[in-house]
Amino acid sequence: MVNLNIDGKMVQVEDNITILEAARRNGIDIPTLCFLKDINEVGDCRMCIVKVEGRKGFATSCIQTVEEGMVIKTHSPEILEARKIILDLILSNHHKDCLTCSRNGNCELQNLCIKFNVQKVEYEGEMSKHEIDDKSPAIVRDFNKCILCRRCVATCKNLQEIGAIDCIERGFNSCISTTYNNSLNDVDCTFCGQCIESCPTGALKEKEYIDDVWQKLKDEKIYTIVQTAPAVRVALGEEFGMEIGTNVKGKMVTALKSMGFDKVFDTNTGADFTIMEEANEFLDRVQSGGILPMITSCSPGWVRFAEKNYPELLGHLSTCKSPHQMFGAIVKSYFSQKYKIPAERICVISVMPCIAKKYESSREEMQVDGLRDVDYVITTRELSRMIRQANIDFIHLEDSNFDDPMGEATGAGAIFGTTGGVMEAALRTAADKLEGKDLEKLKYEEIRGEKGIKKATVNLAGKELKIVVASGLSNARKIMEEIKEGKADYQFVEIMACPGGCVMGGGQPIKNSKIRASVDIRKLRSKALYSIDEASTIRKSHENPTVKQIYDEFLEKPGSKKAHKYLHTHYTPKEKYNI
Repeated sequence: MVNLNIDGKMVQVEDNITILEAARRNGIDIPTLCFLKDINEVGDCRMCIVKVEGRKGFATSCIQTVEEGMVIKTHSPEILEARKIILDLILSNHHKDCLTCSRNGNCELQNLCIKFNVQKVEYEGEMSKHEIDDKSPAIVRDFNKCILCRRCVATCKNLQEIGAIDCIERGFNSCISTTYNNSLNDVDCTFCGQCIESCPTGALKEKEYIDDVWQKLKDEKIYTIVQTAPAVRVALGEEFGMEIGTNVKGKMVTALKSMGFDKVFDTNTGADFTIMEEANEFLDRVQSGGILPMITSCSPGWVRFAEKNYPELLGHLSTCKSPHQMFGAIVKSYFSQKYKIPAERICVISVMPCIAKKYESSREEMQVDGLRDVDYVITTRELSRMIRQANIDFIHLEDSNFDDPMGEATGAGAIFGTTGGVMEAALRTAADKLEGKDLEKLKYEEIRGEKGIKKATVNLAGKELKIVVASGLSNARKIMEEIKEGKADYQFVEIMACPGGCVMGGGQPIKNSKIRASVDIRKLRSKALYSIDEASTIRKSHENPTVKQIYDEFLEKPGSKKAHKYLHTHYTPKEKYNI
């Protein structure tokens, strides 16, 4: 422990932490821009400068470690003036179209300008100009709003270990770009969207489909069906000032109905179908000597990663579509026929926590008989914007239930939104099928929690089954390397592209760096999903009455020829760089 004096306050802290960390632990705020705890701690922006008595110049608090007896000033007049100059210099090369920016009101640069009373730009001159990259179906890259904080670079390189973007050129020409300055669509980007979550401004954002959805809602000839993923309901409330992890399912459904959707359905029902097919596929592989380990394919960012980096191992991936794609295929077949609504008139909109789902829905493979399973994907953030556009007072809405018949789901479907949830839901069904009876075991604690890789051995019908759960693409790479080298001794693998699973997807509400450093967002959102599961009357996918009915009336049985037509797909090797 060391003793410090911070702004006249005597404090005692560990001797291996930074000045910034020491200040924050003692309730003293030091502004930051480039800092992202455990990901980007490089001191590039200099917003966090402080004065250490007896030393020349300023110390960069996010990288300067504490020392015994330090006397530190964080907000002296000279420090405030220096920070304002830093902001002026950043703004001098920043496109200031704040009112029309998707991050207006939730921009860390904008917030600092308000805090430091920046009312005009002191330094005028040449501004760099860059083309907007909107070629991909998932991410828009606008370098004109970039402040070179490198948080996106560090996230892509250090957290996900992809490295699709980096800083190129030097001096005034420095910018964040890709290999040969190509579109994100044509390089080794997986569209996980974690770079968007880390960006402090509007330099990176999702490809928006709000106007397209409004057009469909206005068209009386179109029958609009919206489905919402489990992770959306435990995050949407945050966009309206509610506590992290608040379950707003009822208000969300009411809002969607108010906006004019013909049917509001639950993607959790699609998750139950995924478990039915995936559990059946897994048991078939085990019993018939198929390719093992089998790997889940619900995460499109992970699938794109596998296609580009491990094409020789694609046979390990489950052929099951993800829940929302299965749901879309069932709506445009079974639902269309049963309720005599021409499939061509049906427009399926998915509300997802994921950026990569936009890419997934546009894939060639995600269609049946020439009809796309899902027509549009919007994120949790886009839905919040639409709710505001509709002038809906979200906080004070009454609760509503999902529509029938595709609104009945199980607790197993709910936990799909957190890492380990897909595996746990599959094990509940696989265990019952193997034992031939309804087992009491519902929780698999060994695959819950925050670890990036969780390995366990479970007993199913007297057989030991080795499983592994991985979240984040850096961890996915470790598992794939084990399989590639023949060192993998497990049979079932769950992989999610985003660290923590869908609750931390690239389309979820964006939190500033200070909140991300102080609150375990993943834990709070995941806890809410597990609470939904525990409160559910039915907690196993194969016990869902709607699922049973649709198999009886239409799909026949899991793994049938008809089920494969609508609910399964295939994956193909892809070049890392389409240049």
